[in-house]
Amino acid sequence: MNKVWLIAAREYLTRVRKKTFILATLLTPVGIGLLMLAAAYFAKSGSDANKSILVKDDSGIIQDASVLDSETMTYTLSNSDTNTLKDSYNESADILVVIPPFDDLSEKSHQISYYSQEKLSIGTINKIEDAVGNQFREHKINSSDISMDTYNSFKTSIDLENGELLDQIAAGEDPKSSGKTGVIVGTILGGLMGFMMYMVIFVYGGMVMRSVMEEKINRIVEIMISSVKPIQLMLGKVIGVGGVGLTQLAIWLILTPAILFGVQHFFGGDLASTTGVTPDQLDQITSAADLSESKISSYIKEFKSLNWLLIIPVFVIFFFGGYFIYASLFAAIGSSIGDDMGESQQLMIPVSIPVVIAFMMLQPVLNNPNGNMAIFGSLFPLISPIIMPARLAFDPPMWQVALSIIILIISCVFFAWIAGRIYRVGILMYGKKVNAKEVLKWLFYKE
Repeated sequence: MNKVWLIAAREYLTRVRKKTFILATLLTPVGIGLLMLAAAYFAKSGSDANKSILVKDDSGIIQDASVLDSETMTYTLSNSDTNTLKDSYNESADILVVIPPFDDLSEKSHQISYYSQEKLSIGTINKIEDAVGNQFREHKINSSDISMDTYNSFKTSIDLENGELLDQIAAGEDPKSSGKTGVIVGTILGGLMGFMMYMVIFVYGGMVMRSVMEEKINRIVEIMISSVKPIQLMLGKVIGVGGVGLTQLAIWLILTPAILFGVQHFFGGDLASTTGVTPDQLDQITSAADLSESKISSYIKEFKSLNWLLIIPVFVIFFFGGYFIYASLFAAIGSSIGDDMGESQQLMIPVSIPVVIAFMMLQPVLNNPNGNMAIFGSLFPLISPIIMPARLAFDPPMWQVALSIIILIISCVFFAWIAGRIYRVGILMYGKKVNAKEVLKWLFYKE
């Protein structure tokens, strides 16, 4: 076992000292910050330029064009003849909007037309439709016996909440049940953990495969194999690269929030400037999401109330278990590749399919975390490293968590054994085209 740790330490130190690792680790958060800056720039550059709009209203509904104005659009009314305006509107405006007569209040739709020398974007068309549509709605309300306050009172927001939680609050008890906010927090957390596992498996599993391929092609492995067993070399490489991955993730978790905070501070801490969202749009989004101070507090409280004593250790187990299974398989693939690096793409497909399926299952599982699909995904070892962490915030039954961990541990041993038998043969095989049938034969070769 000492040789395994020596190989792991060598693999770890060799990689973390490389300039490419240092640059990638430090520049990735910087790249994220630059992408955020670019997104803000493109959002501003790509937004609608100020447009002047001339309105010919034959319906008589719009009395004051200024009520239609927005940050990017200025409206002006005209009483001139429509045909004359069609020929001359471009002298004073970018767009001509013609509203035909409107006499029937029971109409649910009304066709209006526009004239422009340039093709309008769908965003511009939608903004004009919304502005004019709001005036038609107010006209219908004012023309009826219903006041605006009465009309607004018709809108009723239904808030579905956990009855046990409400009973505990009514009784003055400290809430022990999770409510709607807990479902939202659990869904977000589950999605993040599932996505993190998906990325780790592909990024660092692929790193193990490339490392094995490089050493095999450069014939370095022939020297190393004279001192250690193939299985020890493979395990050391898997553990060492795993340590590199954890180091990189830890640095990213520290640097990325700091850089994103710096980018926002560069914009004066203005969320609208950073994202390219206008203040009016930001107010609408905030209002629609109901992000009041009390709501944010409830999210934070719900986040803190999650069963972290279960979530953290179980996530760590599945993090390492999932990485170990797939890294072992990727190492076996790397050992079976000859001089043609393109062969790895073909052999990676069977290994990658379960990961892709697990990622596709993630959203349905979050929608129904206790359904049959979620239970199956939590127990099947090639999928459970992604599915079970995503369910942890929803308090799955402990027997499912325990059984999933047991199956995962057994699977780690099983797949390490399979990968080791492939690795011991493939790492010293050169000049032969390898296919799936050939790899299966390696499993039964005697020592």
